[in-house]
Amino acid sequence: MRLNEISDKHGATKARKRVGRGIGSGTGKTASRGVKGQKSRSGVAIKGFEGGQMPIHRRLPKRGFHNYTGKRFSEIGLDTLQTAIDAKKIDASKPVTEKGLKDAGIITHLRDGVRVLGNGVLTVKVTLEVAGATKSAIAGVETAGGTITILQPKADKSAKTERRKTKGKKDKAKQPAAAPTKDAGKDAGPEKAE
Repeated sequence: MRLNEISDKHGATKARKRVGRGIGSGTGKTASRGVKGQKSRSGVAIKGFEGGQMPIHRRLPKRGFHNYTGKRFSEIGLDTLQTAIDAKKIDASKPVTEKGLKDAGIITHLRDGVRVLGNGVLTVKVTLEVAGATKSAIAGVETAGGTITILQPKADKSAKTERRKTKGKKDKAKQPAAAPTKDAGKDAGPEKAE
């Protein structure tokens, strides 16, 4: 067997079908596109359309949901904090705040606050004032002799809206019931003619 004697198995390759090259080819004139309509034009591709069969984005199951009340924290590890202190971007003798971390360029966005993770080791005593921290992060900071203060989240608008809705109902409930009148026991129907 030589290289020049090797060939593909019969039927393994197929010649390219050239359309629009005369009626004798069988695919001339309309080039197998039918007559008129959107799909006969050039540059048309109906995105996600699979010829009428159920498209892939509808065949696959839905998964999860968007938690509109969830908080998005900017996360920072203890190792990143230690690196910033070593590089003198942060003064460990003063309390480290979320704004201070952003001003130092350690985080890019404040979002809903900063959350400290327990990645790495902290060797310097530092006081942190952040929105959240993991158990391992709190343990790591306290082991180094520092403290973490978890800031209370700001009251969200949904809580205010709920208070407004229930305010009127509470006021109505406080009003005393109307005292019964003297004629309450008598029949309120029309008088009989004598």
